Parts: sequence; C-alpha cells; structure tokens
Amino acid sequence: MKLTKRLHSCVQLEKDGRTLVIDPGAFSEPDAGLGADVLLVTHEHPDHYEEGRIRAALDANPAAALWTLRGVAQKLSAAYPGRVHTVGDGDAFEAAGFSVSVHGELHAVIHPDLPRITNVGFLVEHSLFHPGDALTVPGAPVDTLMLPLHAPWNKIAEVIDYVREVKPRLAVDIHDAYLSDIARPVYDTVLEGLAGAPHRRLGAGESAAL
Repeated sequence: MKLTKRLHSCVQLEKDGRTLVIDPGAFSEPDAGLGADVLLVTHEHPDHYEEGRIRAALDANPAAALWTLRGVAQKLSAAYPGRVHTVGDGDAFEAAGFSVSVHGELHAVIHPDLPRITNVGFLVEHSLFHPGDALTVPGAPVDTLMLPLHAPWNKIAEVIDYVREVKPRLAVDIHDAYLSDIARPVYDTVLEGLAGAPHRRLGAGESAAL
C-alpha cells in the first residue's frame, strides 16, 4: 500500500488503483475525501468527521461508500441509501479490495465530567491501524501504527506506553494539528528514545510505501 498523510488525523491509502480515506475532518484539507472509493470515520468529533467533506466525496464517486459508527451513519444513510454502513468493535469487511477490521468502542477520557462517545479504530489489510481518538490495542499484529501524538485527552507518557504495547514495526504521527512546529523536535526525540519502535513524521501530502 501507499500511505499519504493529510492534515491532522486524515490518512489516504492506495492499493491496486483503489483509494481508502480515514477521517477527513474539519482540520484536514477541504478535498481530503475526494477520490476515495472507501471512506472510514472513527467518530463524530469535527476534527475527524466533517459532513461536507464526506458528502463531497460520496457525490464525486457514485461507487464510493462509507463505513462508520452508528452516530455518524444515521446522519448520512438516508441521503446515500445502501452506501453508508454501520460497524462496531469486532466487525470485519471487504471494501473496494481493502480488508478492514474494527477495534474499540469508546473515545478516550477527556475529563470525567464529559460523557464518552463511541470511537472505533480500523485495521486495514491486517497491517495499518488507525485508532481514532483512543489508545486501543487491536489484539492483532500491527505493522504501521497511526499514532495520535497530541490531543486534549492524552499525554506523551501514555503515547510512549501505547507504542510499547502495540509493538508496531513503524509508528507514524497523526492528530498533530494542535502541536506547534517549534515543539515537534521535543516529541520526536522522546518517542525515538523511549517508544521502542521506529517513529516517522510525514508532512501533509507526503507519502510512504508500506
């Protein structure tokens, strides 16, 4: 597969002429979902799910479809009958030549006074795992871990321990729009020294072969 990092938590995967996009949210590029054959959304927070971007992608490609949790699916299923699929922890499916399994149930705790919403992670091609806004351990080998680097709900010690527990071949930063460029080398140094797996930062639009 070819991985292309988009802004924040949005990533694009390409294989055999097909394209899969995860979490084209309000912090990602306006065209982040365009060209997708498969769209995956981990949860309904706007930095991961922006309805206009999803609708634009579905309108641009009548064969494209969306797999997501119930809260997002309910907002779009009437407008796109048969193209919006509800999934949850333990589900697995094939879409446009991609194999996907679903892991996790809840968003990470932001604060005890805030109710937790549903969050699912996606393991694509038994290889790349995107956890959304949670530190879910999928219970299956992970080659490439999309690593939520900086968020209101995490701290770097938790991020380091997450990499150690998942044990990927490679960790690639996501959820990084909140982090200033001046602070990035600090995170790079700590992860490279302590996480126990190679760590890579891709700029928006930069690609890597997996």
